[in-house]
Amino acid sequence: MGKTVSIFWLAVVITLLCGCGPESRYMIVSTIFDGVPRLPPAEQYCREYHEKVTVAEREAEKKKLLESQKAASSSHPPYAEKRCNDCHDKNTESGFIVAAKDLCATCHPNMIKGAYVHGPTAVGACLKCHEPHYSSQPSLLKKPKGEICGVCHVEKRVAVRLHDSARDKGMDCTACHDPHTATNGYFLR
Repeated sequence: MGKTVSIFWLAVVITLLCGCGPESRYMIVSTIFDGVPRLPPAEQYCREYHEKVTVAEREAEKKKLLESQKAASSSHPPYAEKRCNDCHDKNTESGFIVAAKDLCATCHPNMIKGAYVHGPTAVGACLKCHEPHYSSQPSLLKKPKGEICGVCHVEKRVAVRLHDSARDKGMDCTACHDPHTATNGYFLR
């Protein structure tokens, strides 16, 4: 009977120890045994844990990033030149040097040139169409030039026959329309 009870409690303790976080494990073990060393301060424990875990993760991420970059046909010059601080500031809550909606305009201030401004351009939502670091598409586009507009513009086209004819000839939207701003309606060039 005594041996069965001991095995039961041993199983309970092992189950508790395996299913708990480090602080709970410490509480259980220090209650049962005397002389259990104290846990390091939480900051040190977390830092050491993340250093161990993230080294492998960072290496895997670097490898994945390098493979992606090799396939990229365009990259953002500050990113390619490792000038991360041109856009990023680790001392701000957002992690950027200015608000995200104003970020691209810090280096590209003259994007808005006409009376007509494409919605994403007007509100600084450049990342709706563009990747921030690198892309397999020219101009850091998220999709091929002939597909990018169709992500948002699903409405029936005005002048359907004209648009169908242009598409049949291999033309994409930017052949006639400026994707950012224009002085003409419908963003015509």
